Amino acid sequence: MNVPMMLRRGALLAATMLASGALAQVPEPAAAVAAGTALDTVMITAQRRPEMLQDVPVAVSAFPASQLAARGIASPLRLMHDVPNTVASHNPGLGSANIYYIRGLGSAESIATFDPPVGTVVDDIPLSRQNGNDIGFFDIERVEVLRGPQSILFGRNMTGGAVNVILKKPSERLGGYVEAAYGAYGKTLVRGSLDLPLSTGVQMKLSGYYQNDRGYVRNTTTGERLNDSDMAGLRGAVQFKFTDRLTWNLAAAYMRNDSENLLNFTCDPRNPSNCKGRFATTGMRTNPPFSTAGPYAGTLDAVSLQGGRVVPVDAVGRKASFGLGNQVDTQMYTSNLEWAGEAFTVNLITGFIDLKQKYALDFADGRTLPNVASPAPAITGFARGGFTVLNDGTHRQTSNELKINGKLFGGLIDYVAGVAVYSDKNTTDFADLSGPNLLLADRVVRNATTAKAGYVQADLNVSEQLKLTAGVRYTDEKKTFSVADNRFFCNTPGAPARCLNDGNLVVATAAGNVAIPQEQRTKAWTPRVAISFRPTDDTLLFASATRGFKSGGWNGRGLTPDALLPFDPEKLWSYEAGARTEFFDRRLRLNLTGFWLEAKALQTASAFIDPQTGATAFVTGNAAGYRNRGLEVEVTAVPVRGLNLTVSAGYQNARYKVGETLLPSRYGVKAVRQQQLDCRAQLAARRVPLAPAGPDNAPDCAAGIVDANGDIATPVRTPKLSIAAGGSYDFAIPAAGIILQPSVNAVYRSRLETAAAGGTLHAGSITAASGAVFPANPFGGDVLGGSLTRASWQVSAALALRTDDNNWLLSLECDNCFDTAFAQSSLANTTYLNPPRTWTVRARRVF
Repeated sequence: MNVPMMLRRGALLAATMLASGALAQVPEPAAAVAAGTALDTVMITAQRRPEMLQDVPVAVSAFPASQLAARGIASPLRLMHDVPNTVASHNPGLGSANIYYIRGLGSAESIATFDPPVGTVVDDIPLSRQNGNDIGFFDIERVEVLRGPQSILFGRNMTGGAVNVILKKPSERLGGYVEAAYGAYGKTLVRGSLDLPLSTGVQMKLSGYYQNDRGYVRNTTTGERLNDSDMAGLRGAVQFKFTDRLTWNLAAAYMRNDSENLLNFTCDPRNPSNCKGRFATTGMRTNPPFSTAGPYAGTLDAVSLQGGRVVPVDAVGRKASFGLGNQVDTQMYTSNLEWAGEAFTVNLITGFIDLKQKYALDFADGRTLPNVASPAPAITGFARGGFTVLNDGTHRQTSNELKINGKLFGGLIDYVAGVAVYSDKNTTDFADLSGPNLLLADRVVRNATTAKAGYVQADLNVSEQLKLTAGVRYTDEKKTFSVADNRFFCNTPGAPARCLNDGNLVVATAAGNVAIPQEQRTKAWTPRVAISFRPTDDTLLFASATRGFKSGGWNGRGLTPDALLPFDPEKLWSYEAGARTEFFDRRLRLNLTGFWLEAKALQTASAFIDPQTGATAFVTGNAAGYRNRGLEVEVTAVPVRGLNLTVSAGYQNARYKVGETLLPSRYGVKAVRQQQLDCRAQLAARRVPLAPAGPDNAPDCAAGIVDANGDIATPVRTPKLSIAAGGSYDFAIPAAGIILQPSVNAVYRSRLETAAAGGTLHAGSITAASGAVFPANPFGGDVLGGSLTRASWQVSAALALRTDDNNWLLSLECDNCFDTAFAQSSLANTTYLNPPRTWTVRARRVF
């Protein structure tokens, strides 16, 4: 690290600390608690032990159950909009999978050979698969969103952060709640929970939820409704209190999510003058006509066609009979055996998750994918979709952890330590189809992970004001990968070398053939150091340095063996400084965090149309380094009794860091600098990015992390400015014993890119060197589709009526009240929009 860079980092961190220290000098009035205007004390476990939010030197946003219930937040996606420097949306196609980007680190890839850098943790059990992380909130105690690497205490991956969900434990008192709602698009929702204390030593809890709607998208080809959000879940928990010290919590849950996020448009492509709603035109049906061979039989195979043969081939397995849609079934079993001693607590934590996913999704709306020659492809309504993926996956994981936390030397040292063993096994049977009759690939990918780790973090309480923290985690991880082609001619003598089998995992390079490894072994140390200082009772200043680590993997979606390339682990350092402050006897809470993040071998994922074959290709690689620096502000205030105000804001300045080498990788992958030079040469020759395959196409532009102009692209999902502001006011009517509460929440994101290369189609023609005139261009003008998302506001509001004992609630709520449409994701020049305006009437009874 050079000296100027160190000075810049020091200046950023020092400025944050000094500003926070100045704010800490505000005097402390003492009457707010008695007047009922003080903010609630929030307990969290961001450091794997119970602590007050304002005592934790970590960038964390906490949402207790009361706040979630009051605002009607029923899923993590809705909640993430209120977290600074966070961008969240559904994956393209998958309504069950959430994309989380925190400080620019995240992933839109859900295949099991890739691990998400922002993890979801439920009751200390990590959900390793992103394809089922949109869990319904039922019986939530609180949710904590931790920003920055959490590798020490929460484990492998999680370089971007963690969504830590804590469910309620069984209560010693008989009680519960029931909630029902009805809303737009025929939405019905029922949630409830019941606590059943059987004795002083045994308590039980039963919880469940059910949600159904008919979908907000009208398919004008088939007449069906699409993009419904159907979810259900059931959880049973029991708590055994054997003694005052020994407690055992057991839980079993089943969750189903049948939600989609299919491509749709604000105006009907069949009738562009009809812009009242959301529309799709795919010919795929949710319940295709019955056929013993399945709806995807008799297609043509891409490998055989390239060999000069025309061979009818069927997509095989259960997936061959799937209709349009997505279904995820998750079983989750957890056990937490706790022994609490005088000076320490020991937890034995075990979790098992069985996730099954089935889907058939059309990512091209039943037609070809757009490009500059055809920015709005003709409606075809292909019955098999335009670009379709069939998926039948089984994912099982087991985790075991022994954790101990406590105090040493009379409270001089607080510590958390443990050992953990994690394993998963994944089987993904999937096929890619293009157009009406072309099978691109059909294979089974199997991958597994075994990881062992030990960790310790200790706080040295130098004085009542000063605390020093140091911690480290050691991870020993092994990953394996295997692929088997399902196509019949790939399992016969003389099978083509392009078949997706283990024996064909070889890349031909200029230096000779290179074998693709089927095993990766990683050993990593991830340390953390921090210092915190409390100049007053209501102010905590802190600074920290943390190393993060995320596993490597394979490009499991490759259509040929030489595309199934591995990628290396991602490593980073994150530097933070900040303040947690409260003023006016807890009427105002102001938390600030400044950060500087440096990553090496950043794993970047991109999807694009292969200019040689026209097929949609998916590539993940260690394309570059990454730097992001920014500021995060969170404000909560109760200026007067009944008025609650919140503001969270984030600023970030991110860029990719590319080396100067022009040499290809050992697998023959072109260096980014060489790609950039080639792109600029193609532009000078008047070749056009995002053009159809052929001599007019500039294949090295708008690909990887090189944009259409030949520059290094803007990092994906990193808006410079994000703001979420909200407020509510309680109008008390004492004579009636009720409270009327209006509330409003607004979210702003400045412009951002949703694809790694920033490829976007703009209005305005362009002429190629050949003389061909394309009606769209990749450089500028009104956006027709693709990566670019303009700055946008989104507003939600509610009007609630509740009793002053909080036992009854009736509310009217709207999300995206002004029906603002903006791009939340993209895939191969298409644009995936945010959901439209919805409204809900909700009633809740606590007993």
